[in-house]
Amino acid sequence: MAEANWYVVHTYSGYENKVKANIEKTIENRKLQDQILEVAVPMQDMVEVKNGAKKQVSKKMFPGYVLVHMIMNDDTWYVVRNTRGVTGFVGPGSKPVPLTEEEMRPLGIRGPEMVIDFEVGDSVSVTSGAWQDTIGVIKSINQGKQTVTINVDMFGRETPVELNFTEIKKIEF
Repeated sequence: MAEANWYVVHTYSGYENKVKANIEKTIENRKLQDQILEVAVPMQDMVEVKNGAKKQVSKKMFPGYVLVHMIMNDDTWYVVRNTRGVTGFVGPGSKPVPLTEEEMRPLGIRGPEMVIDFEVGDSVSVTSGAWQDTIGVIKSINQGKQTVTINVDMFGRETPVELNFTEIKKIEF
């Protein structure tokens, strides 16, 4: 079976939520839940000041765009492309280009949950980046951001450093 990826769909401005609802309704009607997994309109919380009063509001991060997590095939392409309000997929010509994990991370939409084999207090070795070959002790784990904070010795002082899960490996004694 093919792999599901996130794709960007261009819509008429202001129609993002309507397009999302229409795609979700079509998924339900055509029983495509196993092929089109999720439809998202990324939102960002902001503070607006109007007439001297602060107000918390949610704004669309990308007006005119909707994200769709789906397995790309002729059926799913046709369903999404022919949804009312959709002008097309983002990508060259008629070939949609999936977003990478790195592009998805800042949007707050995570990829598959990573299983880790270390915990707070474990000694780890840094395998890449500026701290490569450094050894440190895990002080905290942030599962949401997929990072750990370790203390490293810098100029005779313990200094906290945040690293991705992929940049470290557990030291077995």
